[in-house]
Amino acid sequence: MKYSQFFLPTLKEIPAEAELVSHKLMLRAGLIRKLAAGLYTFMPMGLKVLQNIKQIVRREMNRSGALEILMPMVQPAELWQESGRWEKYGSELLRLKDRHQRDFCLGPTHEEVVTDLVRKEVRSYRDLPINLYQVQTKFRDEIRPRFGVMRSREFVMKDGYSFHADMESLDETYRKMYDCYCRIFESCGLDFRAVEADTGAIGGDASHEFMVLADSGEDSIAICKSCRFAANLELAQVILSDSQESPEELSELKKVHTPQKGTIDEVTEFLGKSPENSVKTLVYLVNEKIVMALLRGDHQLNEIKLARFLGVDEVAMCDSDLIEIRLNAPVGFLGPVGLPKDVTIIADNSVKSLNNFITGANERDYHFINANWERDIPLPTFTDIRNITANDKCPKCQGDIEIRKGIEVGHIFKLGTKYSSALGAVYLDKEGKTHPIIMGCYGIGVSRIIAACIEQNNDENGIIFPQSISPFKVIITPVDMRSQDVLNYADELYKCISELGIEVLLDDRDERAGVKFKDSELLGIPVRITIGKLFKEKNEVEFFIRQEKTSENIHASCVIDKIKEIYYN
Repeated sequence: MKYSQFFLPTLKEIPAEAELVSHKLMLRAGLIRKLAAGLYTFMPMGLKVLQNIKQIVRREMNRSGALEILMPMVQPAELWQESGRWEKYGSELLRLKDRHQRDFCLGPTHEEVVTDLVRKEVRSYRDLPINLYQVQTKFRDEIRPRFGVMRSREFVMKDGYSFHADMESLDETYRKMYDCYCRIFESCGLDFRAVEADTGAIGGDASHEFMVLADSGEDSIAICKSCRFAANLELAQVILSDSQESPEELSELKKVHTPQKGTIDEVTEFLGKSPENSVKTLVYLVNEKIVMALLRGDHQLNEIKLARFLGVDEVAMCDSDLIEIRLNAPVGFLGPVGLPKDVTIIADNSVKSLNNFITGANERDYHFINANWERDIPLPTFTDIRNITANDKCPKCQGDIEIRKGIEVGHIFKLGTKYSSALGAVYLDKEGKTHPIIMGCYGIGVSRIIAACIEQNNDENGIIFPQSISPFKVIITPVDMRSQDVLNYADELYKCISELGIEVLLDDRDERAGVKFKDSELLGIPVRITIGKLFKEKNEVEFFIRQEKTSENIHASCVIDKIKEIYYN
């Protein structure tokens, strides 16, 4: 493609609406343009990147044995009502009516539709397993769309669904999809981790999220420096070290005045103590009962772990008025000493070894020091209810843990029979008995991959696309547009590279060399071939590698061999 014939409007200034680097660069490089909040048009350059990613996804999904279909984006309400998600899904589900006043929605996902498809076609165990996928537009009415295509309302997704007669078959497909996803993200040139994750609103028995490591990520993940362990903070198990310091001799429990000191930092600083030797108290209302969660002052409670331990879907903190009514104590000064018997106390494992610790006295402006288990507080139930930290050890190999930020680009689930039971998708076994079909679910944010890739691959000059998804593999930059020899060689090189099946952009604009160089680096094209003064003097060109930021001068006759070496070896 010649630049003069291509629709590629780049921007010099950083758009005011953009926050993340990827959003800024996608707008500046002419990959996308905003239509409305969370709605973007993919420009020719951006669409080429999107299509390259789709090609990789399709190649690996087909290789894994999955079959591509295409389901409608508009879905009837009846299916969502059958599954119980019509109301439960909430305001992100964009509901609409047709001319006959029948209820529909724009699909944010397709579990209901694909389950309906399969329940109408599958009768016997002989029809299973089936693994179906599509690459399609989705719509979720985000309350606050932001960060460009990273969190948009309309987006491109690869969603896949598998159907099985038994768990062994599901496990086999799940492993195939795990490996398939690893190949997809490796092919896209991403630095990623597959992390153990919570199944969330979709439901199911097990799941992994695929996270691109980037400082701008919204999710925090725990990664082992020694092994392949990686997990979301809500699932990462905390393993306490066996080596514990000898406890101090028990000191007398004392109530001390802590005027207007209601936070752990305020109290420990006022008392000249460490947060590590204080117990933080959080109060929840679970099934109309008060639950007090205790953890070390320097740790963060993990509400998902607490909810799972209590056997509920979620937990909600008590408001301050209810706490004062039920516990007769003010927020900020709560503690486990002298509580009513009907209060359930759940303590994190890390506080079990504490002694002579600080805790609230259940009285405004007062705390206890030298509190101890059994003597002052009945032993509570101890369990893991906190977030893992960089000071903890890997639960798999005891190696060092680091906390990194990640951008979710893929998610796989073992759904079980959640949707097949609700929608009546069943099969007959060898004995003629009816069973609900067992399901798996596999999603990739195709358009989000572009933003995640740019978050990882950029510098002060612009995007650095990996070769596999770059819109063009080579850009030819003639910098002396008055020299016919330069122009002739540029055209000849353009034709030769094109004949190799390698996408090449010829910058035939009558612009200054600096403008052309800036645009080529902004666009992130992996290889730039500059034809100018050196060509006229020595028949040489400058060969620049964007990712390595290196250049070398090579003879014009060697350029094609060099291109073949890069893209075919």
